[in-house]
Amino acid sequence: MEINGSSAIITGGASGLGEATARKLASEGVRVTIFDRNEDGAKAVAAEIGANANYVAGDVTDPEDCQKAVDQAADGGNLRIAVNCAGTGWVGRVINRDGSPHDLAPFQFIQNLNVIGTFNIMTKAASAMATVEPQANGERGVIVNTASVAAFDGQIGQLAYSASKGAVVGMTLPAARDLAVVGIRVLAIAPGLFNTPLLAMLPDDARNALAQSVNFPKRLGEPSEFGALVAHIATNSYLNAEVIRLDGGIRMPPK
Repeated sequence: MEINGSSAIITGGASGLGEATARKLASEGVRVTIFDRNEDGAKAVAAEIGANANYVAGDVTDPEDCQKAVDQAADGGNLRIAVNCAGTGWVGRVINRDGSPHDLAPFQFIQNLNVIGTFNIMTKAASAMATVEPQANGERGVIVNTASVAAFDGQIGQLAYSASKGAVVGMTLPAARDLAVVGIRVLAIAPGLFNTPLLAMLPDDARNALAQSVNFPKRLGEPSEFGALVAHIATNSYLNAEVIRLDGGIRMPPK
């Protein structure tokens, strides 16, 4: 797909993987709309990117906020890329050390943010993409969702997070099949250990230990590598209905 001159919406674009994706796509001539709860962060990233970027403050779990963001990204009628990077994790075992059960509230919170938030943007962006003029090969757009290696290698305490990312994986094929008729591809990226603000809060020795657990290269992934993969997915029209692990070959141990 030719992406120069098209538009994109990127959730969680104020930092980490989303920010790197926004910067990469903008450098390829894409007009990016950054959608994030962190209004100051989104505004700052958009300002640094320049003319090819704008922002919307809002919550991916709110359908009205999502529609507003998609409408802004689709203004001009050329929305072809949607990337879902908004999300977070939670630590909690099925039963706690005292034998009490996992609290329902944080489990529901994680599913709402990671799954419902992805669903909201995916469905609303697809609806907008379905109206754009198809390119020569009949393609109208691509949706890239963020899963995680935790969908496959869930560790102790990752019940809620792994369940949410497993749902993102599970949506990939049926969504791609649903949208094939209108020329929209759907993929997911399952990142491993990345040098994001979340891991940046860890002490250096803990970060180094995590890096050594990667098969090769023995380092944390860089957000720019995630952004580069998104750009490649967007331009490679034969990639579809797939979950791509981006993890340096890591297979997470139980803990």
